[in-house]
Amino acid sequence: MRLLPIGMCQPGMRLGKSIYNEEGIVLLGRHVELTQPLLERLGRYGIDFLYIDDPRTEDVEVSDLLSDETRLQAMRTIRGNFRKVVEETTKRSSFQSFLGKEFGKLISMLIDDLSSSKAAMIMLTNMQLRDHYLYQHSLNVCIYSTMLGLYHGYSRDELAVLGLGAILHDVGKVHVPLDILRKPGKLTDDEFDSMKQHTDIGFKLLKDEPNIPLQAAHCAYQHHERINGSGYPRGLKGEDIHEYARWIGIADSYDAMTTSRVYRQAMLPHQALERLYAGSDSLYDQDKVEIFRDKIAIYPIGVTVKLNTGESGVVVDLNSTFPQRPIVRILQNETGEELTSPYEIDLSKKLNLVVTSVFDSKVQIEQ
Repeated sequence: MRLLPIGMCQPGMRLGKSIYNEEGIVLLGRHVELTQPLLERLGRYGIDFLYIDDPRTEDVEVSDLLSDETRLQAMRTIRGNFRKVVEETTKRSSFQSFLGKEFGKLISMLIDDLSSSKAAMIMLTNMQLRDHYLYQHSLNVCIYSTMLGLYHGYSRDELAVLGLGAILHDVGKVHVPLDILRKPGKLTDDEFDSMKQHTDIGFKLLKDEPNIPLQAAHCAYQHHERINGSGYPRGLKGEDIHEYARWIGIADSYDAMTTSRVYRQAMLPHQALERLYAGSDSLYDQDKVEIFRDKIAIYPIGVTVKLNTGESGVVVDLNSTFPQRPIVRILQNETGEELTSPYEIDLSKKLNLVVTSVFDSKVQIEQ
C-alpha cells in the first residue's frame, strides 16, 4: 500500500487501510473501491491523506500502534466522557468520580499496546473527521507523549500520569464556544483570549478529581507554556513548567501542525518537524525535541518521495537508528517514466541522496 494526498486519489483506486469515524468504528473498510462522490465527501470531511492499494507495493504493510480493540475503546471513552463533562459540570456531586476511573483503564490499555510495539514511532495518519478534531487530537497527543515517555525511560506509574495528562490536556475546550473552535479565519484578540481560557478551565475541572493526579491537572494547565516564558496562561519559564507538560507541549504542537483544520491545510511531517527544530531551546527543550526527532519517521512507510536524482518512489521500510534516511522503492526514473523493474535504495547507505519533495504529482498507480 502507499499513502497519497486525497487530491491525487482517483476513482477506481482501493483503500489500503480502513477509515474510522469519531467513535472508532469503521467508516470505510479496507479495499473499498473509491468513487468520485466518496472522494468529494472525504475531502469535505477534512481527510487529507489515504492509504491506497498498489500492486507494486502490495507487500508494504503499515503497522498500527494500537489494536483495533484499544482504538475503539479510546474513541468511545474520549467522546463519551468529554460530552459527559459538559452535561455534568453544573452537577458537581455527580461529576466528581467518573473521569479518573474511565481514563485510568484506557491509559493502561494504551501503555500495554505501545510497550509491546516493536516498530519505530511512525506518523499517525490523521484521517479523522474534521468536526471531531478534539477527540482524535487528544488520542494522538496521548500516543505521542506516552511513546516519548517510554523512550525517555519513565516507569509504568509515571507513564500512567503522563498519559492521563496528555489525553485530558485539552478537556477545557469542551467549554470554549464552537464558533471560536471552528472559526475558519484568524481569531480576534477577544476570541483568542477566550480560546486560551481552556487551560484554566481544564485545570479547574481536573484538580480535585478523584483518581486524577495533580500532575495531570497541571498538564492541562501548562501545555501551552514555553521555556522562554512566551507561553500562557502564566508565562512560566524553563523548569517551572512541569516536565510532563513540556513533553505534551511538543506532541500537541506537532499533531496540531500535521492535522487539517477548518482554517488551514495540514503540514507535511518534515515541515512540522522543522518548526519544532526552529523552536528548540527557546520554545521547547532541545533534548526532548531531539528524542522526538530520533523516534518519529518523518517519511513514514507508504509515503511517496522524490530524490535529488529526480527518481521517485515509495518508502517501504525504516532505519530505526536513522529514521530520516528510509529505504525507498524506486518506481520512476529521473524523467518520470515508470520502471518495469523497481529497485530499492537504502538512504542510510547512500548519503549523497536526499529526499527533495513528498508526493510528486507525476506519480501514478497501476489499476
